[in-house]
Amino acid sequence: MAQPTPHTENTSTALPEGWEILPFGDVCEISGGSQPPKSNFIYEPKEGYIRLIQVRDYRTDKYKTYIPKEKAKKFCSKSDIMIGRYGPPIFGIFSGIEGAYNVALMKAIPDETKLNKEYFRWFLKSHDLVRFVEKTSKRAAGQDGVKKERLYAYPVPIPPLAEQQQIVALLDTAFAKIDQAKAHIEQNIANAKELFQSKLNEIFSQKEEGWEERKIEDLTTIITKGASPKWQGINYIDIPGVLFITSENVGEGKILLKKRKYLELKFNDKQKKSILQFGDVLTNIVGASIGRTAVYDLKDLANINQAVCIMRCDDTVLYNYYLMYMLNSPFFKAILHDNEVNNARANLSLTFFKNLVIPFPEIDEQKNIVEEIRKLNIETNSLLKLLYRKIDNVEDLKKSLLQKAFAGELM
Repeated sequence: MAQPTPHTENTSTALPEGWEILPFGDVCEISGGSQPPKSNFIYEPKEGYIRLIQVRDYRTDKYKTYIPKEKAKKFCSKSDIMIGRYGPPIFGIFSGIEGAYNVALMKAIPDETKLNKEYFRWFLKSHDLVRFVEKTSKRAAGQDGVKKERLYAYPVPIPPLAEQQQIVALLDTAFAKIDQAKAHIEQNIANAKELFQSKLNEIFSQKEEGWEERKIEDLTTIITKGASPKWQGINYIDIPGVLFITSENVGEGKILLKKRKYLELKFNDKQKKSILQFGDVLTNIVGASIGRTAVYDLKDLANINQAVCIMRCDDTVLYNYYLMYMLNSPFFKAILHDNEVNNARANLSLTFFKNLVIPFPEIDEQKNIVEEIRKLNIETNSLLKLLYRKIDNVEDLKKSLLQKAFAGELM
């Protein structure tokens, strides 16, 4: 099988005078980490112990781990260039922690007679190199891992050291401005989402004049949940049968069906009470997605498992989308989470939903409220699409700047 060839767009044209290209392995050593046994781990600092650094430690300090210094074999300082060896995501570039490092990390040790350390750090983040590592690290099965021998053959463009320092200064300045712009866009995204949520709160947390308050049980024709097919001897099938909806399929305000799961038709014979009807309100009652609510808006023959609750509205008094938006509002989410029971996994009972008292106006006003929310949702989503597109443009700009830097086109 042919191996991918080290190639970048930055080496496809003539480089500036004074630049050279050398294989990665000629200018940088990669030193892999070591893995002491877990029996040596402790989770509070102690004299004679050193921090054992893992990839996750560059994201959070929640899992600090320490080992005896005499058991440590590979060490790094805060300024060292550390590389994530395994994925996903593969080939993360890290720094800022001092200690010993484990097998999931590698230390890049550039030859500083040829390479400015910060220039090389920027080079390791270049899109073409990352893409090359991803392609050469794929496995048919198991965990992807950086192949050191392939990485060592990769071409590194090397300008004179003085020019490397200039490139670093330009990239530092440009990326600081880009990151500032990105942070501003991300804040706008957070503000747009918060505005929509605050509108839901405004509607559902304050009872207006003429509104009633009643139990959901009094406003629905059925409140129930599904069951697991396993203990009933029901098999999953590839061809369409009963569409099986679980908590992962119930998103906030929409049904999520990236991959459809089907059961034998006889599941509906055994679980008649939980056969779905178009317009049913579904809410998750078990696990991390507890309280996430959507309307079943498909016409497929379908059923649910025990982690999902059906509420079928009496459409003369309760509009299904009104109930959906209400349960997804921050005000009611707080009520749901305050009432969850934690028996290893968080859960809400059917009795809780039956007895949950909700405020509501007459049916036409409910529909007007839903229409108002939908309009705001459309406006919010349009704004979010625009902002996410700007984020993509920012990331593209970063890739372009790095490509130009290592093609000698930045100066």
